[in-house]
Amino acid sequence: MSDPSTSPTSRMTLECRVPEMDCPSCAGKVTNSIERLEGIEAIEPQVTSGRLVVEYDPELASEDDIRARVRAAGYAIADDETEFTVSVPDMDCASCANKVENALERVDSIEEIETRPASGRVTVSGVSDLEMPVVIDAIDDAGYEGKPIEDGDDGVVESRAVWRSRRALGTAVGAVFVAVGMVLEFLLPALDPALITAFGRTYGLSEALFIGAVAVAGVPILRNGYYSARNRSLDIDFLMSVGIVASVAAHHPFEGAMLAVLFSVAELLERFSMDRARDSLRELMNLSPETATVRREDGTEEVVAVDSLEIGDTVVVKPGEKIPADGAVTDGQSAVDQSPITGESVPVDKTAGEEVYAGTIAESGYLEVAVESEADDSTIARIVRMVEDAERESTKREQFVDRFASVYTPIVVVLAVAVAALPPLLVGASWNTWFLRGLTLLVIACPCAFVISTPVSVVSGITSAARNGVLIKGGRHLEAVGESEILAVDKTGTLTTGELNVTDVIPLEGADEDDVLARAGAIERRSEHPVGEAIVGAAEERGLASDAIGDEPDSSDEFAVSNFEALTGRGVRADLEGVTHYVGKPDLFDGLADLEHVHATDGGTVLESEPERAEWDHESIPSCDREDCLDVLSEVVPKLEADGKTVVVVGTEDGPLGVVAVADQVRPEASWAVSQLQEQGIRVVMLTGDNEGTARAIAGEVGIDEYHAELMPEEKLEWIRRLKGDGDAEPDERLEANAVAGDAGEVSASSFSRSVAMVGDGINDGPALATATTGIAMGAAGTDTALETADIALMSDDLTRLPYLYRLSGKANDVIRQNIWASLGVKAVLAAGAPFGIVTVIHAVVIGDMGMSLGVTGNAMRLAREEPAAAEAEFGSTHADAEFGPEGEAETRGDE
Repeated sequence: MSDPSTSPTSRMTLECRVPEMDCPSCAGKVTNSIERLEGIEAIEPQVTSGRLVVEYDPELASEDDIRARVRAAGYAIADDETEFTVSVPDMDCASCANKVENALERVDSIEEIETRPASGRVTVSGVSDLEMPVVIDAIDDAGYEGKPIEDGDDGVVESRAVWRSRRALGTAVGAVFVAVGMVLEFLLPALDPALITAFGRTYGLSEALFIGAVAVAGVPILRNGYYSARNRSLDIDFLMSVGIVASVAAHHPFEGAMLAVLFSVAELLERFSMDRARDSLRELMNLSPETATVRREDGTEEVVAVDSLEIGDTVVVKPGEKIPADGAVTDGQSAVDQSPITGESVPVDKTAGEEVYAGTIAESGYLEVAVESEADDSTIARIVRMVEDAERESTKREQFVDRFASVYTPIVVVLAVAVAALPPLLVGASWNTWFLRGLTLLVIACPCAFVISTPVSVVSGITSAARNGVLIKGGRHLEAVGESEILAVDKTGTLTTGELNVTDVIPLEGADEDDVLARAGAIERRSEHPVGEAIVGAAEERGLASDAIGDEPDSSDEFAVSNFEALTGRGVRADLEGVTHYVGKPDLFDGLADLEHVHATDGGTVLESEPERAEWDHESIPSCDREDCLDVLSEVVPKLEADGKTVVVVGTEDGPLGVVAVADQVRPEASWAVSQLQEQGIRVVMLTGDNEGTARAIAGEVGIDEYHAELMPEEKLEWIRRLKGDGDAEPDERLEANAVAGDAGEVSASSFSRSVAMVGDGINDGPALATATTGIAMGAAGTDTALETADIALMSDDLTRLPYLYRLSGKANDVIRQNIWASLGVKAVLAAGAPFGIVTVIHAVVIGDMGMSLGVTGNAMRLAREEPAAAEAEFGSTHADAEFGPEGEAETRGDE
């Protein structure tokens, strides 16, 4: 790496596509290769999009050097490719997308095509001489209007006034023609005059009106049908066009008119429904403001477009305004509503030095924020990109639907032709009757509702989750969570805050709590151990200063401490007030002081322990006349360690002054979340590298019946495989013994489900998260690694989102199954009734096409209403109210 002091202004950025870099392992190899170069400032491999962004010092490295290192890692760079994204507003279904793809595939210079009906966009890439007009012309050849997406445009099609469009007007006119024609033909035939005789047939006014309805309402259908035939696409437009033309040609203008009008209504309704789905994606994109107020170096303020913000700019945010960019607060204080990013229901106080995210709202105060990322690389921008990527990823059910539809449609079309032609040819049946029945089957042949049943559900579920602080990286992950019956949970940083806190202070031999904390804090300021940092933090919270121990601070330290020495694996030693003090494990005092016979100070209390531990049961030692005797080693230490706490003794060679207990705090919502998961039938298993006692205490506190402790990363991975039932992985006897009593100790592979989800911090638990069926990362907001590697990311450190995720996933799977089987069932019933004349063309359109398309879309939109439960009402506090941070690592007192 280059010198970190390199001026940011001397940096350059290389962005290139590495298509085969499609997993964290690939990204690691590319990163390791590039890091060998001097002058590399930052490397950001984006696995989901196959892009690589490298910041480098041009005086020490070049683009050619970086490209060479990528190739040396075994990956090709798509140097010569050009990429365009085009907005195609009318491409709002799978059938439309297929026609556009077929048209683009005929362009030789186009190599990759991605159609996104959910957002109405097409992205193409190809050789360097590929030009936008060529792409637009190809889309026009498919019968759709395409337009380039300008800079600053989010690319999602604007909601259209569907019911005031030209097609809606034509459909309305056609409907009037059909209504008047029906009155004349069926109710008032005497008023239905003959107008013309042609081709041996006489056409009355009603029939002229029916043909007029076809001409007005059916033109868009016939146009699309033409393009379908041109692009060899056996879709709904082609089938409807054939049906309409055949009806009129066979002297059935009424049926043709009904097809044209009803199908146009169905198309308008489908567009309206798709606009609703697109709006949910647009809501995410509209979270960030369009403008920002920048404070210049001379103190002046200027309103600029958010897209023009540069890293290092200082933006001013007033109460009620949205924060325009990811960055760090440099001045001011405000409660910030982070719910658009993290889903937290309670605003979080932000002060100088703390991170804030674009799209969040400063509710009560003024902030100055130093911009740390550009608009297109903010957390919300990455979320939107990943949601779009997730929408176009096929789930296993969607793949099944596509395969089924590719077989179903041709078979039913052949049956429709057979029904129309064979009875009249073979047995002399009525051509008129059997033509109508064949026409009905032709309409039923379109699997429109069946095909959209899964993607519309996935779009609704993923966007709903994103609005509630859960980023799901693909439809298959949305499915997989609901299918998993086992959730493996990391302890540190997941069930607990990951930050050590002082929980108990037990003063001895006449000292008081403040005295014990002040002395321990003064010495531990020289230590970098997490336990020492927790003690220092507790002393600072109590405002304990140097006068608490009768010393004034010298010029270099808040307390006059001398001769500090770290005692490896045991604690620390230092001179305080001219007396040598010790702070460390109980065994540090072996040979120094008697811990088996000490006297508790009257009024000694605990800070955050359970109420029943507020006072210790003192049993007088026979050789001592006092009643406040304590045996620290046999009474105090075992009780504290049984609660998963680390015990530190503070004292001198003359004796102990007090006992301090430190522990990693359980998240306030952890117990509630675990109970909610268990009520849903999820088997929760805790996997931790912490010691047996701590694991047992935490598991008992949150209500987990099975845990496995003292696991190295490879042993966690082994347990994930074991829970999945993969291979011959056999946990050793020690691992089996860590399971809580009961059936948790049974580890036969055959007794476990093969679908296992795991939640962890996204980095330390990487191997286990990758091995699990679904990996869920905690607290991913602003964390590139977690966003890139996790299958699902909880944007805040909030365990209440886990029960919500399982509920949403289960409901999504139910909705998808309902949509698929309802579509199949209705099509089957209609197809069975068509040959017998029970089902008519009107039934086929109104029920089989329009009705089912609306039905599956409406059913899928129910997912958008799924919200997290009001967890704070259940466990008494919210995550935002808890005074615990997400950083740090809980561990037993070790090397200093």
